[in-house]
Amino acid sequence: MSLTLDEANRILRATLAKAAELNIKVSAAVVDAGGRLIAFQRMDGAIWAGVYGSQGKAIASAAFGRASGEMAARADQPTPRGIAFAEGGHMIMGQGAVPIIRNGVVIGACGVGGGTSQEDEDCAKVGVAALGG
Repeated sequence: MSLTLDEANRILRATLAKAAELNIKVSAAVVDAGGRLIAFQRMDGAIWAGVYGSQGKAIASAAFGRASGEMAARADQPTPRGIAFAEGGHMIMGQGAVPIIRNGVVIGACGVGGGTSQEDEDCAKVGVAALGG
C-alpha cells in the first residue's frame, strides 16, 4: 500500500489552492511513509526557507504518524531527538504537516512551509482531505 505520484499531486493541488484562498505563498511537500520526497511545489513568491520547512515537517509527520506540531513539545526529549539525529537531521518537529493514513496505516505525509504554523497545517489538512476516504 503506497502513495502514488498522481495522489501526491492531487494533494499538492488542493494544498496550494487553500494557500491561494488564504492569500499566502507556500512550499508544499508530499513524502512516502519513509519520509522520501514524492512530489513538491513552491508557489511563485514563496520564501526559500519554506522548501526545507515543508519537507522537514512532512518527514517528522510520516516518522511519528501524527501532525508534526504534536511533536514540538517532545522535540528535546532523548528518544525523538535521537531519532531525528539518526535520520540525518532533516525532520522538523513543528506545526505544519499531517500524516496520510490509509486503512489505519501511515503511507506518507504532507508538509507546508511559508505561512504561519497554523496556516501551514490548515493547508496540509485540506490537501490530504482531497484524497477522500
